[in-house]
Amino acid sequence: MFLFHFPKFFAIFLIRIYQKTLSFDHGLFKIFHPYGYCQFHPTCSEYAIGVISRFGLLKGVFLASWRVLRCHPWSKGGIDEVPSK
Repeated sequence: MFLFHFPKFFAIFLIRIYQKTLSFDHGLFKIFHPYGYCQFHPTCSEYAIGVISRFGLLKGVFLASWRVLRCHPWSKGGIDEVPSK
């Protein structure tokens, strides 16, 4: 059963590494954006972890990618919770 869930856990692991290192909201660059960088709540990486955990790798990556595409300077942002099943 672990091998079936390994890709999902590995994707979440990679997102956590991104959060700790390169993320403007969670990582080393947070000092340049003390009030946050992402216009959405939860942040795009937190949203990605949530949808991958809830829906699996394929649908989770699709939903997270759609969220990242909506995150741009002209977006109003706001609260965008992880959808329920």
